[in-house]
Amino acid sequence: MSAFGLPAPVAAGAAYCLASGSMIMMNKAVLSSFDVDAPTTMLLFQTVSSFVLVVACHYLGVVQLQAFNTDIVRLWLPVNVLFVGMILSGFWSLKYLGVGIVSVLKNLTNFITITADIKLYGRKYSSGVWVSLGLIFLSAICGASTDRAFSLPGYMWQMVNCVLTASYSLYLKQVMEKIPDVNGGKKLDEFGMVFYNNMLASPLIAVLAVSQGEWPRVFSAPDLGDPRFQVALLLTGVLGFAISFASLWFLSTTSPGTMGLVGSLNKIPVSILSLFVFKTPTNLKNIASILIGLLAGVAFAKAKDLDRSRPSLPK
Repeated sequence: MSAFGLPAPVAAGAAYCLASGSMIMMNKAVLSSFDVDAPTTMLLFQTVSSFVLVVACHYLGVVQLQAFNTDIVRLWLPVNVLFVGMILSGFWSLKYLGVGIVSVLKNLTNFITITADIKLYGRKYSSGVWVSLGLIFLSAICGASTDRAFSLPGYMWQMVNCVLTASYSLYLKQVMEKIPDVNGGKKLDEFGMVFYNNMLASPLIAVLAVSQGEWPRVFSAPDLGDPRFQVALLLTGVLGFAISFASLWFLSTTSPGTMGLVGSLNKIPVSILSLFVFKTPTNLKNIASILIGLLAGVAFAKAKDLDRSRPSLPK
């Protein structure tokens, strides 16, 4: 099967890279280019948009959602709390930090996840995985020490994001294994996760927006009526859903290892492009540390994929 004259894996991979990279760039643009100090409210707009779009696609016959299940809601709610914390902390870190350093620091999530895997599940990893993790850790330290736009709140939010992202992925595995027990033996596909995540996340984020005083302050923001801001915000809502669609399409045409590798490779051009688009203050040492960190992320994805192909190591 092909799309636009390209083999399906290539077309799906291109769509995934385009959606993922565009979402990062648009979020950074919205947060740094407009005088609308309401990141939690912006995030609420994105979750509501994703929920509305996935439901609309269901009624149009583009995707098929399973029947609403209150047992899944009860099981999914703790996961959703981690999900909200993950995306909110990521949003706040991107407000203070450049895309390049955020991409490097995000790789530290792999270190937390693998450490937890070893402690909780007794899994083993090859030396290639540990070497790449060492390079990721070293590049994060070098990147922070040479970052001319250093922001302590930004780094703190990104560290929180790494912990919550790792916790989300680890706990999600357990919940996904329990879903068939309350869902008539059926698993929950990615669109189902988009549906429940965004449906449950929106009320929680709305409460946070109110508690942080963003309402009604956001309605008097200077750039709220700027058509450029409105278009950019609308695009982030559409792109949030596009990532879900593209990732599901890509995963259906390739392996998780290949998808992880492509995702790591995609961070490199996005990070370099962001330096020019957002005119991030930097220097050669900082750029070098970011590139090393991004390449280490690629090496990690490749090494972990090789581990999956070895029967002697847990997959």
